[in-house]
Amino acid sequence: SRYSPPSVMSFPVDLTKFKKFKLDPSKPQLAAQEKADLLANIQLLRDAIVFFTASGAARGVSGHTGGAYDTVPEVCILLSLFHEDVEKYVPIVFDEAGHRVATQYMLATLEGSLPADHLLHYREANSKLPGHPELGLTPGVKFSSGRLGHMWGLVNGVALANRGKTVFCLGSDGSQQEGNDAEAARLAVAQGLNVKLLIDDNDVTIAGHPSEYMKGYSVAQTLQGHGLKVHTVDGENIDELWAAVCSIVSHDGPAAIISKRLMAPGIVDIQGSPHGHDVVPVKSAVKHLISRGYPDFSDLYAGMAAAGDPILYTGSTKERGANRVVFGEAVNLVLDTLSKEEAAAKVMVIDSDLEGSTGLKVIHQKHPEVFVMGGIMERGNFSAAAGFGFDKDKFGVFSTFSAFLEMLVSEITMARLNECNVLCHFSHSGVDEMADNTCHFGINSFFADNGLSDTHSFLYFPADPLQMVAVVKRVFFERGLRFVFSTRAKVPYILKEDGKTKFFGDDYEFVPGKDEEIIPGTAGYVVTFGEMLYRSYDAVLRARRAGIDVGLINKPSLNIIDEASLRKIGSSGFVLVVESFNQKTGLGSKMGTWLLERSLTPKYGYMGTTREGSGGLWEQIPHQGLDPQGQPSIAKSGVSGVLNVSVVSLPSSSSHSPQDQAAFAVDSAWRELVKVNAVYICIIEIRVPFERIRRRFYRASRKRFYRAR
Repeated sequence: SRYSPPSVMSFPVDLTKFKKFKLDPSKPQLAAQEKADLLANIQLLRDAIVFFTASGAARGVSGHTGGAYDTVPEVCILLSLFHEDVEKYVPIVFDEAGHRVATQYMLATLEGSLPADHLLHYREANSKLPGHPELGLTPGVKFSSGRLGHMWGLVNGVALANRGKTVFCLGSDGSQQEGNDAEAARLAVAQGLNVKLLIDDNDVTIAGHPSEYMKGYSVAQTLQGHGLKVHTVDGENIDELWAAVCSIVSHDGPAAIISKRLMAPGIVDIQGSPHGHDVVPVKSAVKHLISRGYPDFSDLYAGMAAAGDPILYTGSTKERGANRVVFGEAVNLVLDTLSKEEAAAKVMVIDSDLEGSTGLKVIHQKHPEVFVMGGIMERGNFSAAAGFGFDKDKFGVFSTFSAFLEMLVSEITMARLNECNVLCHFSHSGVDEMADNTCHFGINSFFADNGLSDTHSFLYFPADPLQMVAVVKRVFFERGLRFVFSTRAKVPYILKEDGKTKFFGDDYEFVPGKDEEIIPGTAGYVVTFGEMLYRSYDAVLRARRAGIDVGLINKPSLNIIDEASLRKIGSSGFVLVVESFNQKTGLGSKMGTWLLERSLTPKYGYMGTTREGSGGLWEQIPHQGLDPQGQPSIAKSGVSGVLNVSVVSLPSSSSHSPQDQAAFAVDSAWRELVKVNAVYICIIEIRVPFERIRRRFYRASRKRFYRAR
């Protein structure tokens, strides 16, 4: 039968059936009732994880089902251990695979910090259930995991602070590829820390199977080589798993259990497949849950369709393209000009398990002669690309998410010092469509420009797919370090002033270091780049329709000063930099200095990312105050977030003196202004009934705003 809930908030997996009971680690053989209760708990939580993570698929916010589903046996055992004697353990289920956040939300629900029905808002904007656990955001979540492979070192510190207790951390064969874990293993062994790892070895990562793309890699042998006590078990055999847990708990020092299992065991459509790493498709979830005796939830999931971005943007097309995919297509256009032998000798493209996400998959498919599957090892893979480009006539190509750029700063320095040729593509820049939330924000990309003033790196952020192709083709064989950025979200094509012709069409030529005037203005200029160009263009066009002659500059070469452009905008009334990079480290934090160094003193402001994320997709942009329309209360007659035009109506009652009415106008305008985060330039129109009040308002407002500033 179909499930007919009273509302989308219903949660039909009865979590009150979860049994809390103690397990004694001095008894490595489970009693019949203990085994039955454990198996029932495991199945219950696995059903719940399939059910609520599928809501992410229904809403289009993606997610991850398989990893959290896999490790439920380990989690259930740990809960029974904590219940046995909380004084023996740090009662937190740490996890170094942040995408398995469904585990943490399930634990928060079991302890009563979250209502079960709220789980159906998994990864939804403003639900406080983002794609990775964040301490302080979600009730019941006890740590921030970061992305992947970041937790073991921190868990070592927890163990050092709790010498008399055992600390557990869930791991995976993917996270164990990260170099952080090698360092953490050595410290844990050297200090004899009671850190116990429970590692899900399902032989699946995003790009495939480690046993195929990384020959010789063995989690068990690696950890044994570092000196840990290691047990390898069938993770789906609860008797084996429990006996191994008893063994590592009794061992004085660091130890690990390697649980061999298929990814998502029992979910027929995704079992053993890389698709299991992602969110379970709705149809597959419904099919699986029906096989488990649940009703058909198709109607429930059908009612979860996410709302799209409500803004209809002017200045760009409705058609959109994925710049992160186009990067790979543009590289192929370059490689197509070479023979297979020439390409293999001259170019090496190395992936970090993200080829499908960062555009390298099309290179792998069309030009396998240049492609290397590098696994989840960003530092080593970047350095390998740099080493390939150590020869002045060879070129390494590297790609990963922009958030991971922060991990590579030292390696970038070494590549620069060795005069290597590397073209780096950092996708998922900024915050747009970042349901994984804050730890995945790619906002500190200017860290790549960390050389001295007498050296050069080049940071490029194309605004649309046509410009991406132009940039890659122009800079591919240039020497040195070149960084190209793109977003997770698709972007529209930028149009010329006629509203029809594509700005970066056939007649466009990309010139490194040159700013591009999208539209001229006399009042002042907005300077922007990347995915903020089409949003700023919309804002500027709205302001121009309101009578404010604002110009717009696209700055695709982020860290190179275009002297002519800088003098032009610096001689205007104001300059406002709009970006989704970190406001503290982005372009805006630098351009003001560039202007002052040239004795250019326009009114200056800069907007960027200033807050931890909201979750969701397009909602991340308005959450940062970077959308072109912004809050409805402010956007009545203009553009909020980029430029604000607030309309404040004064009371017309004769009982109010001109002074009172002027004060009212100032206060109202100020209240509207401060509602918008990170807005430093605000154009305000005040409509008042009498000219004398208007004059008084201007006198009062100058005083008020000067003091506030």
